[in-house]
Amino acid sequence: MTDTSLLLELSRDEVVTHSYVRDVALPSGGILALVTLDNDRDHRRPSTLGPVTLVEFSETLDGLRARAASGEIRGIAVTGKPYFLAAGADLSKVGQIPSREAGRQMARLGHDALGKLHDAGVPTFVFINGLALGGGLEIALNADYRSVDSAAPALAFPEVFLGIIPGWGGAWLLPNLIGIENALKVIVENPLKNNRTLKPAQALELGIADVMFGSATFLEDSIRWADGVVSGAVKVARPHVPGKIERAVKWDAAIAIARKTLQKRIGTVAKAPYAALDLLAGAKKATRDEGFAAEDEALADLISGDQFRASIYAFDLVQKRAKHPAGAPSPDLARKITKVGIVGAGLMASQFALLFVRKLKVPVVITDIDEARVSRGVDDIRSSIDELQAKGRVSPDESNRLKALISGTTDIADFADCDWVIEAVFEELGVKQDVFSRVEKVVSESCVLATNTSSLSVSAIGSVLTEPARLVGFHFFNPVAVMPLVEVVNTPSTDDETLATAMAVAKTLGKNAVITADAPGFVVNRVLAKLLGEAMHAVETGTPFEVVDRATAPFGLPMTPFELLELVGLTVGAHVLDTHHAAFPDRFFESEALHRLADFGHIFERDSKGNRKGFDPKAVKLVGGSRSGEKGQALTEEELRIRIEDGLADEIGRMLDDGVVAAPEDVDLCLILGAGWPFQMGGATPYLDRVGASERVRGRAFHDPLIRGVGAA
Repeated sequence: MTDTSLLLELSRDEVVTHSYVRDVALPSGGILALVTLDNDRDHRRPSTLGPVTLVEFSETLDGLRARAASGEIRGIAVTGKPYFLAAGADLSKVGQIPSREAGRQMARLGHDALGKLHDAGVPTFVFINGLALGGGLEIALNADYRSVDSAAPALAFPEVFLGIIPGWGGAWLLPNLIGIENALKVIVENPLKNNRTLKPAQALELGIADVMFGSATFLEDSIRWADGVVSGAVKVARPHVPGKIERAVKWDAAIAIARKTLQKRIGTVAKAPYAALDLLAGAKKATRDEGFAAEDEALADLISGDQFRASIYAFDLVQKRAKHPAGAPSPDLARKITKVGIVGAGLMASQFALLFVRKLKVPVVITDIDEARVSRGVDDIRSSIDELQAKGRVSPDESNRLKALISGTTDIADFADCDWVIEAVFEELGVKQDVFSRVEKVVSESCVLATNTSSLSVSAIGSVLTEPARLVGFHFFNPVAVMPLVEVVNTPSTDDETLATAMAVAKTLGKNAVITADAPGFVVNRVLAKLLGEAMHAVETGTPFEVVDRATAPFGLPMTPFELLELVGLTVGAHVLDTHHAAFPDRFFESEALHRLADFGHIFERDSKGNRKGFDPKAVKLVGGSRSGEKGQALTEEELRIRIEDGLADEIGRMLDDGVVAAPEDVDLCLILGAGWPFQMGGATPYLDRVGASERVRGRAFHDPLIRGVGAA
């Protein structure tokens, strides 16, 4: 039995999910004890599993097991309040765990409580009536049988994304239920694909659920099915349970392939995915008790470590701070948008148009310099809508409505009744100024003008306007449909109504908006410019490309600086470095070598499938020694890592001192949502604190207390 005293002491303010029991008469005779998990809150607060909840659930099951032993009940079933089974562990409580030993107690408590659904003396069932994440799904796996509501929004194990592992049985139970390849997909692959979840039909197909029923009569059908199982009238098949051949042949090979794929895709800094792999590998031969014990140790290590604490910090940023942006005016000031104008008809403009028409469902008109470009742009947008219909993401009726809302023109006067106009033209000051000068003459006084500039001064763009108060920066990240961040640039002239409208539009588009001052690079590009500029300067002064890769590996980024440069485009990268060098010549390097690489076209040699083989010797030669006479050439891996860490800490500190954003949390939120900075790093500032860079450069940390693990304390 787990000692829960410390955990309960930490959980005095837990929102408890209670275990309410009622007896249900089975059609074939006898009683099914039905446990309903309910935190007595409405649908806005999902049921979660904290220490107090687990103790109550455990004690409830003790009572039901005693009733089963006496022959009073024929089965035990668990379900949830409307829309939820359970959304997993209460992360606010897990994040407060003060030591590794307390972390192990939390893991054991989960195993003790949920494990009582196994060998209960009567068949046990979980009726998955709604959302089932993490520990919620583990409740189901610990039972003997499972039904699922066809309308349940999602089933998933998001733990690896959050820097931990399924530690209440999931890492042993799932592969032994649905096979190793399927388990790898659910536990490792899906969380690392932006937390991809399973639909009920997918859970049924994989064998996670035994049967699926419709919402209208889900509980009644589940009880009737359970009665059939109890009476023997219903036989449940488990076609995916791994047999001897899979264990002998497939298991180790699948783990090896997954490990190699992970190393290639995310490197080796993130601990949770590899801990999950080790547990899944061990599940091949381990007994249930051995598998659960291994989960206890792995979860204790991860819960007490730096990466989980950083992940919880990042999770709170995305789930809480992003929903209440710092510096946002009252949403009541936002103007209603009834028509959108987009200047440009190229790829970016088409992405804008598709997003605006799908989310705002208002007329969207695009314009360009000639009819051919406009027609091509409109056709591209409508073709994208057709593709969405073909994938089942929009209905035929909605597809027709959306396509009817798209139009094109070469006459800017057709923007006269627009409430919102955004440009997607060349990143040149004069071009953008000309666009808005012409647009301002035809639109109403209340029309908001938005620029998607990534590097130009929004104030300079607006300097030609009669009413610069209506101009706001609205910087998307590519690909527009996927990346969740918009940097909303608030100039000294931007009025509250314009800013409020921009924030409301971003929310309607399904984006997270962070308000930034009108400063070079805003947030994401300024931080990346520092990183990429230091990387290019290092190779230009004699440091080998491979050393730069190794020096930046501890940052845990999804790609190396040179891979990032190829992704954003070498020409774009050169422009970004030029812009920042012009603004801050004492801190940002220009790079003639990067311009040469842009002309050359690439940095890496690649195979026929586009996979990176290595640095192209011709590219290396184009760069090598171009600044060989400068002091400090050929840095070691450690020297360069410290130089970049200190440079980032200095630049982020200056951004905060200058009021580019309100707090370090906003810098990290931008980097997580706009640059793919890993959750387990918590953005940039927690890492820079932990390695001492902020203290070295600023004399103080960004966070007090530091966002770090508790080790074995």
